[in-house]
Amino acid sequence: MRVSDFLSEHHVPFETIVHPPAYSAQKRAKALHYPGRQVAKSVLLVGAHGKLLAVLPATHQVDTERLSTLLGAPLRLAEPSEVSEVFPDCEWGAVPPFGRLYGLPTIMDESLDPEDWIVFEGHTHAEAIRLRGRDFQILEQPERLAFARAKPR
Repeated sequence: MRVSDFLSEHHVPFETIVHPPAYSAQKRAKALHYPGRQVAKSVLLVGAHGKLLAVLPATHQVDTERLSTLLGAPLRLAEPSEVSEVFPDCEWGAVPPFGRLYGLPTIMDESLDPEDWIVFEGHTHAEAIRLRGRDFQILEQPERLAFARAKPR
């Protein structure tokens, strides 16, 4: 199911934004003229207990060591082939933040403010979706953890 259909079905207000292809969250933020802290990226992780989806600001990266400690098991970033297996209805490398659509648990970094708007990748690298962080949280019900660290400049 496409994210826009999922949001419409649950009566969540959102905006779809078509933009030039952006192959990273930071490039998406730049193309859309949004601050990187409001552009969420989704990262597929693989661990002893299976796969999970991490949602964090474009300005940050997953601290796998810290997250492994928080979850009590080692984790690693998924390989591109694993990403395409989990998200077969998406353009290669596109990862939307709704793990529940793909049978995955979702975690969200505490640095994403639920009172802000968030923008994230849809099913392609040229489509973004904008909605309230609070609406995302209510619909997805991610576990909120502090697992991201700012990217070095």
